Amino acid sequence: MSGNSIGRIYRVTTFGESHGRGVGVVIDGVTPGIPISREDIQKQLDRRKPGQSELTTQRKESDTVEILSGIFEGRTTGTPMALLLYNTDQDSSAYDHIRRAYRPGHADFTYQSKYGIRDYRGSGRASGRETAGRVAAGAVAMKILAMSDIEIKAYTLRAGGIECRIRDMEVIEQNPMRACDPEAAQKMAGRIEEMKTAGDSVGGIVECRIQGVPAGLGEPVFDKMEAELGRAMLSIGAVRGIEFGAGFSIADMTGSESNDPLRPDGFSSNNSGGIIGGISTGQEILFRIAVKPTASISKEQHSIDADGRPIQIRTEGRHDPCICPRIVPVVEAMSAMVVLDLIKRQAALHS
Repeated sequence: MSGNSIGRIYRVTTFGESHGRGVGVVIDGVTPGIPISREDIQKQLDRRKPGQSELTTQRKESDTVEILSGIFEGRTTGTPMALLLYNTDQDSSAYDHIRRAYRPGHADFTYQSKYGIRDYRGSGRASGRETAGRVAAGAVAMKILAMSDIEIKAYTLRAGGIECRIRDMEVIEQNPMRACDPEAAQKMAGRIEEMKTAGDSVGGIVECRIQGVPAGLGEPVFDKMEAELGRAMLSIGAVRGIEFGAGFSIADMTGSESNDPLRPDGFSSNNSGGIIGGISTGQEILFRIAVKPTASISKEQHSIDADGRPIQIRTEGRHDPCICPRIVPVVEAMSAMVVLDLIKRQAALHS
């Protein structure tokens, strides 16, 4: 009931706060005998870590992962894996001014309302730093999925009101926006620099494609595949919405336009995003998420303090002016965890 875990069989529990001693994850339900090295996990963590460019927070964390359990002689044992990343570059003094104040767009007020106490340093558990544990768990899931030729690719499709006109998968890791269009990536970066100088931030849209998923995954009614993916994506702090396939544009289509006709060689379209009736069709799974602008901005805003008195507040510290580039590996990780869990649930159905 604590809301810190996800998955039925491939079960992931994250722990830690932004300015605590460290963050990490415990993974249960890992397939035994899978060759996994620290480098396999570190590679994905390096894509998420802070300080990668001028477009991300300048907090310097190596995010070096320690594998505490679940691996023996380079292979998974099937027992729980515990992965830990120590925090080494936190500056808690930058948050002294919000000890008794609530920042707009942050979980300060809601955490205080729920628990009666909150860790105000760097947003505590509500910080994006919590996602490091997710990426570590996702790296393990990706390694297992790769053995079944399942590939997951996410990228920035839109940021600061600028949208990619092409989708070139080869350029995603070659620009700091992790965008699929190099020309659009440059314009996005320029826009973000403008907002950063103005003390503001921007949001965007991240698109994700999952290939190689067999038909038949997902549970009918309450645990539909899109419901599980939706839950996973909406559990990421900055995500405010999700759409599959044709998305919300399907509301303006006719039935004959939105349906995906079946032919002897397969479906002739994919408006459903690879999921029909909550179950995978065997086509590419396609979805997009809406990422809100970073709440931490240096512009002065209206708020209240812990006594309910009106105040003016600005957020200090080191923050991402746009979350999209660093959320890309988190989206891939969460997708991998969901797909692997559904594969294991399907296997249990036929065992």
